[in-house]
Amino acid sequence: MSVFDDLAGQDAAIGVLRRAAMDARSGGTGMTHSWLFTGPPGSGRSTAARAFAAALECTGDEAGCGECHGCRTVMAGSHPDVEILASEVTTITVASVRELVSRAQASPTAGAWRVLIIKEADRMLERTTNVLLKAIEEPPPRTVWILCTPSPRDVLTTIRSRCRGLNLVIPSPEKVAELLVRRDGIDPERALVAARAAQSHVGAAKALAADSTVRERRELNLRAAYRVRTTGDAVLAAKELLDRSEEQAKSTGGAREDRDHADLRRSMGLAPGEAIPPAMRSQFKQLADEGKKRETRQKRDAFDRALIDLLSFYRDVLIVQLEAGTDLVNVDFEREISEIADATTAEKTIDILEHIALARERIGANVAPQLALEAMMIALRRG
Repeated sequence: MSVFDDLAGQDAAIGVLRRAAMDARSGGTGMTHSWLFTGPPGSGRSTAARAFAAALECTGDEAGCGECHGCRTVMAGSHPDVEILASEVTTITVASVRELVSRAQASPTAGAWRVLIIKEADRMLERTTNVLLKAIEEPPPRTVWILCTPSPRDVLTTIRSRCRGLNLVIPSPEKVAELLVRRDGIDPERALVAARAAQSHVGAAKALAADSTVRERRELNLRAAYRVRTTGDAVLAAKELLDRSEEQAKSTGGAREDRDHADLRRSMGLAPGEAIPPAMRSQFKQLADEGKKRETRQKRDAFDRALIDLLSFYRDVLIVQLEAGTDLVNVDFEREISEIADATTAEKTIDILEHIALARERIGANVAPQLALEAMMIALRRG
Protein backbone atom coordinates (compact mmCIF):
# COMPACT_ATOMS: atom_id res chain seq x y z
CA MET A 1 0.00 0.00 0.00
CA SER A 2 1.21 3.50 -0.83
CA VAL A 3 -0.26 6.99 -0.73
CA PHE A 4 0.40 7.14 -4.48
CA ASP A 5 -1.81 4.14 -5.31
CA ASP A 6 -4.73 6.31 -6.44
CA LEU A 7 -2.66 8.13 -9.08
CA ALA A 8 -3.63 6.23 -12.22
CA GLY A 9 -1.06 6.17 -15.00
CA GLN A 10 1.29 8.74 -13.43
CA ASP A 11 4.43 6.64 -12.95
CA ALA A 12 6.84 9.42 -13.98
CA ALA A 13 5.26 11.98 -11.65
CA ILE A 14 5.19 9.48 -8.78
CA GLY A 15 8.92 8.87 -9.26
CA VAL A 16 9.64 12.60 -9.02
CA LEU A 17 7.54 13.00 -5.87
CA ARG A 18 9.02 9.94 -4.16
CA ARG A 19 12.55 11.21 -4.78
CA ALA A 20 11.65 14.71 -3.59
CA ALA A 21 10.10 13.34 -0.38
CA MET A 22 13.20 11.26 0.34
CA ASP A 23 15.43 14.28 -0.41
CA ALA A 24 13.31 16.30 2.02
CA ARG A 25 14.53 13.97 4.76
CA SER A 26 18.18 14.10 3.77
CA GLY A 27 18.46 17.65 2.50
CA GLY A 28 18.89 16.55 -1.11
CA THR A 29 18.47 18.83 -4.11
CA GLY A 30 15.29 17.18 -5.34
CA MET A 31 13.17 19.01 -2.75
CA THR A 32 11.93 22.57 -3.17
CA HIS A 33 9.52 24.73 -1.18
CA SER A 34 7.17 25.73 -3.99
CA TRP A 35 5.50 23.42 -6.52
CA LEU A 36 3.15 23.88 -9.44
CA PHE A 37 1.18 20.73 -10.29
CA THR A 38 -0.39 20.91 -13.74
CA GLY A 39 -2.40 18.53 -15.88
CA PRO A 40 -5.78 18.22 -17.61
CA PRO A 41 -8.98 17.95 -15.55
CA GLY A 42 -9.31 14.53 -13.99
CA SER A 43 -5.59 13.70 -14.23
CA GLY A 44 -5.26 13.74 -10.45
CA ARG A 45 -3.59 17.05 -9.57
CA SER A 46 -5.26 17.32 -6.16
CA THR A 47 -4.75 13.63 -5.47
CA ALA A 48 -1.05 14.01 -6.27
CA ALA A 49 -0.79 17.07 -4.00
CA ARG A 50 -2.34 15.26 -1.05
CA ALA A 51 -0.21 12.17 -1.66
CA PHE A 52 2.96 14.30 -1.78
CA ALA A 53 1.94 16.00 1.47
CA ALA A 54 1.49 12.57 3.04
CA ALA A 55 4.92 11.47 1.78
CA LEU A 56 6.49 14.56 3.36
CA GLU A 57 4.82 13.83 6.71
CA CYS A 58 5.54 10.11 6.46
CA THR A 59 7.61 8.46 9.21
CA GLY A 60 7.93 5.07 7.50
CA ASP A 61 11.08 3.69 5.90
CA GLU A 62 9.89 4.63 2.43
CA ALA A 63 8.28 8.06 1.99
CA GLY A 64 4.57 7.64 1.41
CA CYS A 65 4.24 4.21 3.01
CA GLY A 66 0.52 4.70 3.56
CA GLU A 67 0.63 2.89 6.91
CA CYS A 68 2.14 5.32 9.41
CA HIS A 69 0.17 7.88 11.43
CA GLY A 70 1.42 10.77 9.28
CA CYS A 71 0.28 9.16 6.03
CA ARG A 72 -3.08 8.09 7.38
CA THR A 73 -3.98 11.47 8.89
CA VAL A 74 -3.00 13.41 5.78
CA MET A 75 -4.99 11.11 3.50
CA ALA A 76 -7.95 11.36 5.89
CA GLY A 77 -7.75 15.17 5.84
CA SER A 78 -7.08 15.49 9.56
CA HIS A 79 -3.34 16.29 9.75
CA PRO A 80 -2.86 19.63 11.58
CA ASP A 81 0.07 20.70 9.40
CA VAL A 82 -1.57 20.15 6.01
CA GLU A 83 -4.11 22.72 4.79
CA ILE A 84 -6.05 22.65 1.53
CA LEU A 85 -7.73 25.71 0.05
CA ALA A 86 -10.46 24.73 -2.41
CA SER A 87 -12.84 27.18 -4.05
CA GLU A 88 -16.53 26.30 -4.10
CA VAL A 89 -17.30 29.49 -6.03
CA THR A 90 -16.08 30.93 -9.31
CA THR A 91 -13.00 32.68 -7.88
CA ILE A 92 -10.68 32.29 -4.90
CA THR A 93 -10.97 35.38 -2.74
CA VAL A 94 -8.14 37.65 -1.60
CA ALA A 95 -9.25 37.20 2.00
CA SER A 96 -8.99 33.40 1.92
CA VAL A 97 -5.50 33.50 0.40
CA ARG A 98 -4.35 36.21 2.83
CA GLU A 99 -5.57 34.07 5.74
CA LEU A 100 -3.73 31.03 4.38
CA VAL A 101 -0.52 33.05 3.95
CA SER A 102 -0.84 34.21 7.54
CA ARG A 103 -1.22 30.65 8.85
CA ALA A 104 1.71 29.53 6.72
CA GLN A 105 4.06 31.50 8.97
CA ALA A 106 3.51 29.04 11.83
CA SER A 107 5.96 26.20 12.30
CA PRO A 108 4.75 22.62 11.88
CA THR A 109 3.31 21.21 15.09
CA ALA A 110 2.93 17.47 14.53
CA GLY A 111 4.87 16.64 11.39
CA ALA A 112 8.12 17.52 9.66
CA TRP A 113 6.58 20.04 7.23
CA ARG A 114 3.80 22.56 7.00
CA VAL A 115 2.11 21.96 3.63
CA LEU A 116 -0.27 24.47 2.00
CA ILE A 117 -2.21 23.24 -1.04
CA ILE A 118 -4.26 25.51 -3.29
CA LYS A 119 -6.57 23.54 -5.56
CA GLU A 120 -7.65 25.23 -8.80
CA ALA A 121 -5.10 28.03 -8.45
CA ASP A 122 -6.28 29.23 -11.87
CA ARG A 123 -9.33 30.65 -10.07
CA MET A 124 -7.19 33.32 -8.43
CA LEU A 125 -7.42 36.81 -9.91
CA GLU A 126 -4.19 38.76 -10.41
CA ARG A 127 -4.58 40.81 -7.23
CA THR A 128 -5.13 37.57 -5.29
CA THR A 129 -2.02 36.00 -6.80
CA ASN A 130 0.04 39.02 -5.78
CA VAL A 131 -0.88 38.34 -2.13
CA LEU A 132 0.63 34.89 -2.55
CA LEU A 133 3.79 35.93 -4.39
CA LYS A 134 6.05 36.87 -1.47
CA ALA A 135 4.98 33.83 0.57
CA ILE A 136 6.04 31.54 -2.28
CA GLU A 137 9.21 33.49 -2.98
CA GLU A 138 10.40 33.44 0.64
CA PRO A 139 8.58 30.68 2.51
CA PRO A 140 9.36 30.03 6.18
CA PRO A 141 11.59 27.03 6.95
CA ARG A 142 9.84 23.64 6.76
CA THR A 143 6.98 25.11 4.71
CA VAL A 144 5.87 23.80 1.31
CA TRP A 145 3.41 25.40 -1.12
CA ILE A 146 1.65 23.30 -3.77
CA LEU A 147 -0.47 25.03 -6.42
CA CYS A 148 -2.70 22.94 -8.68
CA THR A 149 -3.88 24.20 -12.06
CA PRO A 150 -4.60 22.77 -15.53
CA SER A 151 -1.79 24.66 -17.29
CA PRO A 152 1.31 26.65 -16.28
CA ARG A 153 -0.16 29.54 -18.27
CA ASP A 154 -3.05 29.73 -15.78
CA VAL A 155 -0.86 31.49 -13.19
CA LEU A 156 1.25 34.63 -13.42
CA THR A 157 4.77 34.30 -14.79
CA THR A 158 6.14 35.61 -11.49
CA ILE A 159 4.49 32.68 -9.67
CA ARG A 160 5.42 30.13 -12.32
CA SER A 161 9.09 31.11 -12.25
CA ARG A 162 9.30 30.52 -8.50
CA CYS A 163 7.78 27.03 -8.51
CA ARG A 164 9.05 23.66 -9.59
CA GLY A 165 6.69 22.31 -12.20
CA LEU A 166 5.23 18.81 -12.24
CA ASN A 167 3.02 17.85 -15.15
CA LEU A 168 0.50 15.04 -14.90
CA VAL A 169 -0.60 13.26 -18.07
CA ILE A 170 -3.95 11.92 -19.21
CA PRO A 171 -4.02 8.30 -18.04
CA SER A 172 -5.22 5.57 -20.37
CA PRO A 173 -8.82 4.39 -19.92
CA GLU A 174 -7.44 0.98 -18.97
CA LYS A 175 -5.43 2.49 -16.10
CA VAL A 176 -8.46 4.42 -14.86
CA ALA A 177 -10.66 1.33 -15.09
CA GLU A 178 -8.04 -0.68 -13.20
CA LEU A 179 -8.14 1.93 -10.40
CA LEU A 180 -11.94 1.87 -10.21
CA VAL A 181 -11.97 -1.91 -9.98
CA ARG A 182 -9.24 -2.09 -7.35
CA ARG A 183 -10.24 0.89 -5.22
CA ASP A 184 -14.03 1.04 -5.60
CA GLY A 185 -14.95 -2.56 -6.42
CA ILE A 186 -16.65 -1.62 -9.69
CA ASP A 187 -17.36 -4.26 -12.32
CA PRO A 188 -14.43 -4.30 -14.81
CA GLU A 189 -16.58 -3.97 -17.94
CA ARG A 190 -18.61 -1.09 -16.53
CA ALA A 191 -15.45 0.57 -15.26
CA LEU A 192 -13.83 0.50 -18.71
CA VAL A 193 -16.93 1.87 -20.47
CA ALA A 194 -17.15 4.65 -17.88
CA ALA A 195 -13.43 5.44 -18.14
CA ARG A 196 -13.71 5.80 -21.90
CA ALA A 197 -16.89 7.88 -21.72
CA ALA A 198 -15.25 10.17 -19.14
CA GLN A 199 -12.15 10.46 -21.34
CA SER A 200 -9.97 9.21 -18.47
CA HIS A 201 -11.24 11.81 -15.99
CA VAL A 202 -10.99 9.74 -12.81
CA GLY A 203 -13.70 11.54 -10.84
CA ALA A 204 -16.16 11.60 -13.74
CA ALA A 205 -15.45 7.96 -14.51
CA LYS A 206 -16.20 6.93 -10.94
CA ALA A 207 -19.45 8.92 -10.98
CA LEU A 208 -20.54 7.33 -14.26
CA ALA A 209 -19.69 3.84 -13.08
CA ALA A 210 -21.16 4.09 -9.60
CA ASP A 211 -24.13 6.48 -9.91
CA SER A 212 -27.10 5.52 -12.08
CA THR A 213 -28.39 9.11 -11.99
CA VAL A 214 -25.18 10.39 -13.56
CA ARG A 215 -25.31 7.68 -16.24
CA GLU A 216 -28.93 8.50 -17.04
CA ARG A 217 -28.20 12.24 -17.28
CA ARG A 218 -25.35 11.66 -19.75
CA GLU A 219 -27.49 9.30 -21.83
CA LEU A 220 -30.38 11.76 -21.96
CA ASN A 221 -28.09 14.61 -23.02
CA LEU A 222 -26.52 12.60 -25.82
CA ARG A 223 -29.82 11.20 -27.05
CA ALA A 224 -31.37 14.68 -27.06
CA ALA A 225 -28.54 15.92 -29.28
CA TYR A 226 -28.86 12.86 -31.51
CA ARG A 227 -32.57 13.58 -32.08
CA VAL A 228 -32.06 17.20 -33.20
CA ARG A 229 -33.30 17.54 -36.76
CA THR A 230 -35.26 20.81 -36.77
CA THR A 231 -35.00 24.19 -35.04
CA GLY A 232 -37.84 23.16 -32.76
CA ASP A 233 -35.94 20.04 -31.77
CA ALA A 234 -32.87 22.18 -31.07
CA VAL A 235 -34.73 24.60 -28.77
CA LEU A 236 -36.35 21.69 -26.90
CA ALA A 237 -33.04 19.84 -26.52
CA ALA A 238 -31.35 23.00 -25.20
CA LYS A 239 -34.11 23.49 -22.62
CA GLU A 240 -33.87 19.87 -21.50
CA LEU A 241 -30.08 20.05 -21.12
CA LEU A 242 -30.45 23.32 -19.20
CA ASP A 243 -33.05 21.86 -16.84
CA ARG A 244 -31.02 18.72 -16.20
CA SER A 245 -27.87 20.68 -15.45
CA GLU A 246 -29.66 23.07 -13.10
CA GLU A 247 -31.34 20.16 -11.32
CA GLN A 248 -27.92 18.54 -10.93
CA ALA A 249 -26.54 21.74 -9.38
CA LYS A 250 -29.50 22.02 -7.00
CA SER A 251 -29.24 18.41 -5.89
CA THR A 252 -25.53 18.90 -5.27
CA GLY A 253 -25.90 22.09 -3.26
CA GLY A 254 -29.34 21.85 -1.65
CA ALA A 255 -28.37 19.60 1.25
CA ARG A 256 -25.28 21.74 1.89
CA GLU A 257 -27.40 24.92 2.07
CA ASP A 258 -29.80 23.40 4.60
CA ARG A 259 -26.97 22.03 6.73
CA ASP A 260 -25.05 25.32 6.77
CA HIS A 261 -28.19 27.26 7.65
CA ALA A 262 -29.00 24.89 10.53
CA ASP A 263 -25.40 25.03 11.80
CA LEU A 264 -25.46 28.83 11.79
CA ARG A 265 -28.76 28.90 13.68
CA ARG A 266 -27.32 26.58 16.33
CA SER A 267 -24.13 28.64 16.65
CA MET A 268 -26.26 31.76 17.12
CA GLY A 269 -28.35 30.06 19.81
CA LEU A 270 -31.57 30.16 17.77
CA ALA A 271 -34.21 27.51 18.31
CA PRO A 272 -35.76 25.79 15.26
CA GLY A 273 -38.40 28.08 13.77
CA GLU A 274 -37.35 31.08 15.87
CA ALA A 275 -37.30 34.39 13.98
CA ILE A 276 -33.87 35.77 13.11
CA PRO A 277 -33.20 38.95 15.10
CA PRO A 278 -32.24 42.04 13.03
CA ALA A 279 -28.73 42.09 14.54
CA MET A 280 -28.03 38.60 13.14
CA ARG A 281 -29.49 39.04 9.66
CA SER A 282 -26.21 40.12 8.09
CA GLN A 283 -24.62 36.73 8.92
CA PHE A 284 -27.52 34.87 7.34
CA LYS A 285 -27.43 37.14 4.30
CA GLN A 286 -23.71 36.44 3.90
CA LEU A 287 -24.42 32.72 4.12
CA ALA A 288 -27.13 33.04 1.45
CA ASP A 289 -24.79 35.03 -0.82
CA GLU A 290 -22.10 32.36 -0.49
CA GLY A 291 -24.71 29.73 -1.34
CA LYS A 292 -25.67 31.58 -4.53
CA LYS A 293 -22.03 31.77 -5.58
CA ARG A 294 -21.61 28.05 -4.98
CA GLU A 295 -24.73 27.34 -7.01
CA THR A 296 -23.38 29.43 -9.89
CA ARG A 297 -20.15 27.44 -9.81
CA GLN A 298 -22.04 24.13 -9.66
CA LYS A 299 -24.24 25.11 -12.61
CA ARG A 300 -21.23 26.04 -14.70
CA ASP A 301 -19.55 22.75 -13.83
CA ALA A 302 -22.71 20.84 -14.78
CA PHE A 303 -23.04 22.67 -18.11
CA ASP A 304 -19.37 22.10 -18.84
CA ARG A 305 -19.56 18.37 -18.13
CA ALA A 306 -22.55 18.03 -20.46
CA LEU A 307 -20.78 19.95 -23.23
CA ILE A 308 -17.62 17.88 -22.81
CA ASP A 309 -19.78 14.78 -23.32
CA LEU A 310 -21.19 16.30 -26.51
CA LEU A 311 -17.70 17.17 -27.73
CA SER A 312 -16.63 13.57 -27.24
CA PHE A 313 -19.75 12.32 -29.05
CA TYR A 314 -19.12 14.40 -32.17
CA ARG A 315 -15.41 13.69 -31.96
CA ASP A 316 -16.41 10.04 -32.34
CA VAL A 317 -18.59 10.96 -35.32
CA LEU A 318 -15.60 12.65 -36.95
CA ILE A 319 -13.37 9.64 -36.23
CA VAL A 320 -15.82 7.39 -38.09
CA GLN A 321 -16.17 9.83 -40.99
CA LEU A 322 -12.41 10.12 -41.42
CA GLU A 323 -11.92 6.37 -40.93
CA ALA A 324 -9.16 7.20 -38.46
CA GLY A 325 -9.24 3.79 -36.80
CA THR A 326 -9.08 5.31 -33.31
CA ASP A 327 -11.08 3.77 -30.46
CA LEU A 328 -14.41 5.46 -29.80
CA VAL A 329 -14.95 7.30 -26.53
CA ASN A 330 -18.68 6.59 -26.42
CA VAL A 331 -18.68 2.91 -27.27
CA ASP A 332 -22.20 2.55 -25.86
CA PHE A 333 -23.48 4.94 -28.58
CA GLU A 334 -21.75 3.28 -31.50
CA ARG A 335 -24.96 2.81 -33.52
CA GLU A 336 -26.05 6.45 -33.19
CA ILE A 337 -22.54 7.68 -33.98
CA SER A 338 -22.40 5.60 -37.16
CA GLU A 339 -25.85 6.82 -38.22
CA ILE A 340 -24.88 10.49 -37.90
CA ALA A 341 -21.53 9.86 -39.58
CA ASP A 342 -23.31 8.34 -42.59
CA ALA A 343 -25.89 11.15 -42.79
CA THR A 344 -23.53 14.13 -42.58
CA THR A 345 -20.06 15.24 -43.68
CA ALA A 346 -16.80 15.72 -41.84
CA GLU A 347 -17.03 19.47 -42.57
CA LYS A 348 -20.42 19.58 -40.84
CA THR A 349 -19.05 17.70 -37.83
CA ILE A 350 -16.08 20.06 -37.50
CA ASP A 351 -18.53 22.98 -37.56
CA ILE A 352 -20.55 21.33 -34.79
CA LEU A 353 -17.44 20.80 -32.67
CA GLU A 354 -16.60 24.48 -33.05
CA HIS A 355 -20.11 25.49 -31.98
CA ILE A 356 -19.94 23.29 -28.88
CA ALA A 357 -16.56 24.76 -27.95
CA LEU A 358 -17.99 28.25 -28.48
CA ALA A 359 -20.92 27.45 -26.16
CA ARG A 360 -18.44 26.47 -23.44
CA GLU A 361 -16.62 29.77 -23.87
CA ARG A 362 -19.85 31.78 -23.82
CA ILE A 363 -21.16 30.15 -20.65
CA GLY A 364 -17.75 30.69 -19.01
CA ALA A 365 -18.03 34.37 -19.97
CA ASN A 366 -21.46 34.72 -18.30
CA VAL A 367 -23.59 34.62 -21.44
CA ALA A 368 -27.10 33.41 -20.58
CA PRO A 369 -26.80 29.60 -20.71
CA GLN A 370 -30.14 29.13 -22.50
CA LEU A 371 -29.08 31.40 -25.37
CA ALA A 372 -25.67 29.74 -25.64
CA LEU A 373 -27.18 26.25 -25.62
CA GLU A 374 -29.90 27.09 -28.15
CA ALA A 375 -27.35 28.52 -30.58
CA MET A 376 -25.24 25.40 -30.16
CA MET A 377 -28.14 22.97 -30.60
CA ILE A 378 -29.32 24.71 -33.77
CA ALA A 379 -25.89 23.96 -35.27
CA LEU A 380 -26.55 20.24 -34.59
CA ARG A 381 -29.53 20.05 -36.97
CA ARG A 382 -29.24 17.46 -39.71
CA GLY A 383 -32.84 17.39 -40.98
